[in-house]
Amino acid sequence: MTDYRCDLHIHSCLSPCGDDEMTPANIVGMAVVNGLQIVALTDHNSAKNCPAFFAQAKAYGIVPIPGMELTTGEDIHVVCLFRTLEDAMEFDRIVEGHRMLIPNEPETFGHQYIMDENDEIAGEEECLLINATDLFLEDAYELVKSLGGVCYPAHIDRMSNGVIAMLGTFPEEPKFTAYELNGADSEAEYCERFPIIQNLVHTVSSDAHYLWDISEEGFVISIDDEPYSSALVRNKLIDYLSGK
Repeated sequence: MTDYRCDLHIHSCLSPCGDDEMTPANIVGMAVVNGLQIVALTDHNSAKNCPAFFAQAKAYGIVPIPGMELTTGEDIHVVCLFRTLEDAMEFDRIVEGHRMLIPNEPETFGHQYIMDENDEIAGEEECLLINATDLFLEDAYELVKSLGGVCYPAHIDRMSNGVIAMLGTFPEEPKFTAYELNGADSEAEYCERFPIIQNLVHTVSSDAHYLWDISEEGFVISIDDEPYSSALVRNKLIDYLSGK
């Protein structure tokens, strides 16, 4: 078993609330500086910077996880992670049909830059990405699962778009296998308040929108990575988060 330092919730310059300096190359470079080995890119309601992120991660030796932070119809944020770039882009295609297409106002919400593999601006998403989709919690869970990925509630210890803040409790359905904390110190409190999560896998991630927000210590996950490959590590990580 090998210990991997992870940050599984990071936004790029595609997210309107993400700093313009959060390009795929800068994210990966900061991850290397911070000693992280596995990093997930999870922009709001889009995976369109995942191809560029994969190219940069390969160059730096980081294991990339393609993902998305989806906003459900209940206005709850869920982390969606996938085994392959192709699966993530298929999910992106499906989510496109469930988004509320309201034109973005960059001067108000920020730019939504799509980057190429050379870390150059290739385009800009014209419709605002931070609105709720019409995919409700159980729909999102089943859809991600059908693509071989894992879906779990983001930052349950925060008021903003956390599942507990929005519903008043941790739901029994769908049967999530994991949850995310924004702060490690809140684990004991939330396990006591909501016993349903006590046997679930949990992560602690940064939800970084600026380069300096990316985790400096990472959340450690032990993975059996022999014979080593980036794809194997990615699959084992998804298995772990899926409770397998």
